[in-house]
Amino acid sequence: LNFYQAHLRSTNSVCNAPTRKAKAIKLSNMKQRLLVLKGTTSTIGRQSQILEASAKIGNGHYCFRYASSAMPNYESDVDPVFRSSQYGSAGTPLYVAATRQHVGKTSTSMALLSGLQKRFDQVGFMKPVGQQSLKVKENGKILDVDKDAVLVKHHFGLDHLNYKDISPVLIPRGYTRDYLDGKINYEDQEALVDNAYREVSAESEIILCEGTGHCAVGSIVHASNAQVASWLGAKMILVANGGLGNTFDELELNKVLCDREGVEICGVIVNKVQPEKLEQTREYISKALDLHWGGVPLLGCVPDRPFLGCPALSDLENLFGTQVLTGENHRLRHYRVQDLNLVATSLQVFLHNLRTNPSRSLYVCHASRNDILLGFLMDHPLRKTGTENESALVVTGTDEYPLSAQVLDIIEGLNESGSAPPVLLAPYPTNTVMDMIHGFTPKLNFEDENRAHTAVNHYEPYIDFDLLLERTGHLDRAKQAVN
Repeated sequence: LNFYQAHLRSTNSVCNAPTRKAKAIKLSNMKQRLLVLKGTTSTIGRQSQILEASAKIGNGHYCFRYASSAMPNYESDVDPVFRSSQYGSAGTPLYVAATRQHVGKTSTSMALLSGLQKRFDQVGFMKPVGQQSLKVKENGKILDVDKDAVLVKHHFGLDHLNYKDISPVLIPRGYTRDYLDGKINYEDQEALVDNAYREVSAESEIILCEGTGHCAVGSIVHASNAQVASWLGAKMILVANGGLGNTFDELELNKVLCDREGVEICGVIVNKVQPEKLEQTREYISKALDLHWGGVPLLGCVPDRPFLGCPALSDLENLFGTQVLTGENHRLRHYRVQDLNLVATSLQVFLHNLRTNPSRSLYVCHASRNDILLGFLMDHPLRKTGTENESALVVTGTDEYPLSAQVLDIIEGLNESGSAPPVLLAPYPTNTVMDMIHGFTPKLNFEDENRAHTAVNHYEPYIDFDLLLERTGHLDRAKQAVN
């Protein structure tokens, strides 16, 4: 307590008002807890199990941990890190964060969860702070839940967990302004995460938390990945894209935030590595970690799998804010960006290309080219039985040039016969659509089970789970669960 008070005096001058207030509340809670511990230990004596009161100083955070069935269920407004350790037997939670956007954090998290399920009977999951959400129904209520939380719960069948607990805090549009205006406060956010963690911990043997983006995301509302990991007393797994110099630079930037919050990094996973450079990357990233971070291991080095970056038609629906006009049963068909073709030829040349290009090609044409659209639609049923044709057509500029009634009648007839190939309308100009597709990075979602399964099966074998569990104190428990 004296040490923490000295820490407050030395840091208050460089802290903002919300942080000073939060630290003052923590100090008050610490005093209350010490009084309770003092009274409890005098009555329990040597009959109590291990009692440990420890203070962890790191940006004003602390925790007390104990293991004693005789301890009272003391419910005051104490620090969330302490309360999290008080409930359940999940041990130290694992927290996954990326070094930047589009590095495969969700794919990595799902592979980790899959491996953990093979080693524990009850695995918990949380997305403590989310951004993009979906509406789900739970216990008769409609909830806004982070989309990755929906994916994970659905894919892994986590029926022992509630949506409200695995996705406690969402940051939708306008949230940041409300926080800065004082309509949302720091303590409420922390309490939501804490209460959710307690519920998940009570039902789980181990907990995996997935962060949102890199370690600094959420800093403006005092809920960055590094801060939330500190609240929970979690150990961090950093995920980075393959490479060497740039990869380690990004890792170093994120480590600074973890160090500031007192969060231990238990390991690094590097993915999307060029297959021919897999061994080289594994060797030199390991050397860099050993040289600069001393003891932090490389937990996995995952080669790139191009399929995971191929958009499905359902992804393009979301990108353009539309739905397929025909071929709805092919919405989950994936297309390589390399097979994207802009149609600027005559109908005769287009039909020739349609028969000679790779069967799964994605064509783009303007809505003024009725000849191309009708040729594409009519060619499909004329193909010989057994001839593959998995092509799709994106028709651009439909806001300015809507399809004629005659074309729509033909499309409706083909839809009724079930023989129509997939056609997707895009309201944007052709050049904009091409740029949008080329710049698009598809994400895992609960609808596309094939991509989710592929990601898990690809990533999981490259992760050293024994090393991860040893680094986080779960290895002995995992072996018992396997046996």
